Amino acid sequence: MADLAQKVDSFVQRNLRWNFSVNLLDISFITLAFSLISRETITPLLISNLTDSKIAIGLAPAIYSIAYYLPQLFAANHAERLRRKLPFVRLIGGLLERAPYLFAGLAILLFAEDAPALALLCIYLVIGLGALGNGVATPAWFSMIGKVLPVNRRGIFFGVSEGLGTLMGIIGAFFVGIILDEVGYPLNFATLFLVAAVFMGISWIGLSLNREPESPIVKKHIPQIHYFRNLPAILHGNHNFRRFLLSYSISRLSTMGVGFFIVYGNENFQLTGADVGLLTAILIGSQALMQLVLGGLADRHGHKKNLVISGLALALAALLALGATSLAGLIPAFALLGVGLAGDHVSRLNIILEFAVPEDQPTFIGLTNTLLAPVVFLAPIAGGWLAHTGYNSLFLLMVACGLVGGLMLLALVKEPRHIPPTPIGENQAN
Repeated sequence: MADLAQKVDSFVQRNLRWNFSVNLLDISFITLAFSLISRETITPLLISNLTDSKIAIGLAPAIYSIAYYLPQLFAANHAERLRRKLPFVRLIGGLLERAPYLFAGLAILLFAEDAPALALLCIYLVIGLGALGNGVATPAWFSMIGKVLPVNRRGIFFGVSEGLGTLMGIIGAFFVGIILDEVGYPLNFATLFLVAAVFMGISWIGLSLNREPESPIVKKHIPQIHYFRNLPAILHGNHNFRRFLLSYSISRLSTMGVGFFIVYGNENFQLTGADVGLLTAILIGSQALMQLVLGGLADRHGHKKNLVISGLALALAALLALGATSLAGLIPAFALLGVGLAGDHVSRLNIILEFAVPEDQPTFIGLTNTLLAPVVFLAPIAGGWLAHTGYNSLFLLMVACGLVGGLMLLALVKEPRHIPPTPIGENQAN
């Protein structure tokens, strides 16, 4: 077994540059694609054109979250038994995660003017299907990333790849502003979704080019019900992991109003398409810079610090948005929003890998995301209800959750990189 593990390590080192490069292509282009249809700016603005309901705006991230998080435990059981994860990830990532966005552009073009309720339903369906594909693939995909990229390269990889994608998105944001102003509705939004679908196709090519070794250890197949019965051992035996889940859940509530920043600005300051493009550029530019910085920080010092920074930055962003009296006042709020999202993107899944041995990593990822599902589903719906009654209460609650969750992560959670993980079934008390 030791010889096989050495062969795998040798394979990984020989193909490190290749895998770093093709995964860079994957992540940067899918990040660029989502910057064109940003869940924080463009999609909420589109939905506000289809309906006056604030809850409808909050429902979009809620659908994404529940479809992404909930199925991961079911997928993790399957992923742990695959010697190679890539064929499964390639299939789900292509057909279910990326392809639906092509149909979103067509639905907007065909139905947005004459049947806005139908267009909205199609948007929800596409968001749900894309998130479902992402959620089903994530345990296997991230386990594959853990195999092909060593632990001291993952932070910088995500920093560089998502940073490059968001830097490309800054250029895209310039064209977003032009398209929103110069192209008539609904062709403007349809164009953004169709172009995003093309970039998602390019990202899939990068994903497909991975060179993945076979896992030296995989678990035997067990029935799903037996698999679920083994899960309480993770929470019972790992106090540090339990504290992480509690602290991060509270911090994650600070994202409940992220999609309402642009709607708040539009309602109060009558934003033009150029203004929307500027704020989108500020958001993704801040993400790009901070993903590079925080990726390097995580490789040196661990991922906990990034999640603390994320919670505190989101709290401060909400506070600044609450006090904004003009478009200029929103700029620092969107910059800090980018900092908060960058810390979460770089470290949310990476830190989970470090709580587990490699063969248990899909289960830890699936368990974490499934337990978070109620939080991330209900939070944006609650945000929509609060926004309907007034933005003050929404932003103040974001401030409280970001501060409390961030400080709990800082005080209660030990950096998992400094605690050797124990396989499931062997009790640990960290």
